[in-house]
Amino acid sequence: MRVLGVDPGLTRCGVGVVEGVAGRPLTMVGVGVVRTPADAELGHRLVAIERGIEAWLDEHRPEFVAVERVFSQHNVRTVMGTAQASAVAMLCAARRGIPVALHTPSEVKAAVTGSGRADKAQVGAMVTRLLRLAAPPKPADAADALALAICHIWRAPAQNRLQQAVALHTAQARTPSKGRTA
Repeated sequence: MRVLGVDPGLTRCGVGVVEGVAGRPLTMVGVGVVRTPADAELGHRLVAIERGIEAWLDEHRPEFVAVERVFSQHNVRTVMGTAQASAVAMLCAARRGIPVALHTPSEVKAAVTGSGRADKAQVGAMVTRLLRLAAPPKPADAADALALAICHIWRAPAQNRLQQAVALHTAQARTPSKGRTA
């Protein structure tokens, strides 16, 4: 499985591609940051993020895109920018028919470090260890993008089984059983 992780942001949008399957060593395929100038007009910044993500999709051809789920923050301006960058990533993937998964920051931290309250340094250290890198990816947005991809690879099989079970249960509930009278 090849996953593009996206840590959305208007100034720095982390991107990282990881390949592998749960239970086996993972491989980093690429990591980086799509940057936009803070003083640029919002529309131009979103177009720049779109172009950057499209380039990553073209180059790495992921099967899935994992995006950090936007959560409530005290700074409304920051959360709006994060949500806008997140929407651009989801749009780029949807346009190509690539499934998108959203993971919360605490879910990603728990998957990678074992603690949903881990700090950025702990996430970077575990990403470095899990992907057998010489040093943590810089800036932290890049490491976070790799952590998102790792989280998705490890959690997708269980999530898929759960979704299939729910779908089967729903289908069975809608189908009247034989011999039952109304």
